[in-house]
Amino acid sequence: MRSRRSLTRRFLTLPPLAVFFLCVLCFSCNRNSTAGGVSGGNVPGRISAGSIIDGSITGEMAAAPSGPKSQKSDKEHQLTIGFSIATATFIIERWNKDLKVFTGAAKELGADVIVQLSAGGIKEQISQINYMMKQNIDILVVIAHDTELIAGVIRQVKDAGIPVIAYDRLIQGVPLDAYISFDSKEVGRQFGEALLGAVPKGRYLVVNGSVHDVNSFDISTGLHEIIDPAIQKGNVQLVKEIWLNEWSFDEALEKIGAIFDESMDFNAIACGNDAIAGSAIQLLSERRLAGKIAVVGQDADLSACQRIVEGTQLMTVYKPIGKIGIRAAALAVALARKVHGGNVEIPPPDKLLDNHSGTMVPSYLEKSTAIFKNNIDEVIQDGFHSHDDVFRNVEVAQ
Repeated sequence: MRSRRSLTRRFLTLPPLAVFFLCVLCFSCNRNSTAGGVSGGNVPGRISAGSIIDGSITGEMAAAPSGPKSQKSDKEHQLTIGFSIATATFIIERWNKDLKVFTGAAKELGADVIVQLSAGGIKEQISQINYMMKQNIDILVVIAHDTELIAGVIRQVKDAGIPVIAYDRLIQGVPLDAYISFDSKEVGRQFGEALLGAVPKGRYLVVNGSVHDVNSFDISTGLHEIIDPAIQKGNVQLVKEIWLNEWSFDEALEKIGAIFDESMDFNAIACGNDAIAGSAIQLLSERRLAGKIAVVGQDADLSACQRIVEGTQLMTVYKPIGKIGIRAAALAVALARKVHGGNVEIPPPDKLLDNHSGTMVPSYLEKSTAIFKNNIDEVIQDGFHSHDDVFRNVEVAQ
């Protein structure tokens, strides 16, 4: 094998005209590299949009272009959507489904998607959003790690004339073009209704989600709308309410475990999501109390649906991810085309929400459903999970 030094020496001895044509050839090859859109970590890269199979990201990686996209007319312009995801939560089943649906729908509408997975928290997410701005994205869609700390970089994106959609988590303190999610207060109300239906009198533990996510506070507000009257009447005693720093199974396991070490005198537990519910139920199982204390969560994770039919989890809140993902992709494409002068009608929002920016945010909110053992078929009929998967452990036990 020739050494790098000898190859360099040979290159330098080539005639000037040959060197010129060699450089042109290399530059042309680089410009013709494939573009699409997923990267993670600190090395930006792209794959073709929508190439996600069974919840996994797949595709051939190619170097991201180093310069801006060529200028095209509005009619010819190939739309590129930047999708920034706080990957501290990406391991949760929920986000895998969102990403698969969104990228697939965007591709069907003719848009490319660059997806950035920020495993390093808010600082890495800000850095990756700055990277996507340099790729001349036409619109930014964001699942924020911290809905307040991200406001600064979102303001920069807006100042650059790029529309922004907050996905699932309402970013605070900066005007947004749209917010798309579910009604988190209604999710909290569904928690409360399920628990009061099963345990109208008793001792409650509430384990809220991440303090960095405004949804956690909205869920808590909705929950308290339902259970506070019962608390005031003396029917329910709220023994303890805690907050997590992250949407983390391990953090929940540690904090709930510490509570259980002090006392197991609870009749009902409200958990911020199904991962947190899973940690609570694991701890209850270790104490042979699973199924004896009512536990609720949200997201209709497969493991949660399995626990419901097994009788260890009372309820999960099902969110039709297919609807929100498709709706978000269509909204992103419409807003981006409008920026480029397209004659596009933006659908009217379901609500206008206040994000403390001085401008009300057009919000598109899908409805959620409380799933119990008696209506578990809803997640199966929607194709969210298969019957065999949901009842796998039950059938094995039989």
